[in-house]
Amino acid sequence: MTAPQRFLLVDDNPHDQLLATEAFLELCPACHLTVKGSGTEALFYLQMAIELPEVILLDVNMPGMNGFEVLAALKADPRLALIPVVMLSTSNAREDVSAAYTLHASSYLVKAGSFVAFLEQIDAFLRYWQQSRVTHH
Repeated sequence: MTAPQRFLLVDDNPHDQLLATEAFLELCPACHLTVKGSGTEALFYLQMAIELPEVILLDVNMPGMNGFEVLAALKADPRLALIPVVMLSTSNAREDVSAAYTLHASSYLVKAGSFVAFLEQIDAFLRYWQQSRVTHH
């Protein structure tokens, strides 16, 4: 098995999208990060995708479909259900964390407040997925 190279970020915040894109470019130039700005857009993309992402980073607080609704839709679709989903949020509320794991999220990360801390967080995230050598078939 090889380390994941294809990631999908679902986040409505353009600033967070840019930070994640810059972090991936710096930390994992061989990785391919696709960015979608809403849950609806992400689900449509995934339905049409020939190559699925190996890991999904999913914001919790989004207008329209929130991250929990997107996660439920992912897990209800047999083609998408086994893709690991890492929830991203500014919230560390116990009920949000519990809801994410109840819906079968693989992990829950509270977004770091600064770019340097965010880089460290993404670096740890990438190292984890590379070391665990998770692939999606």
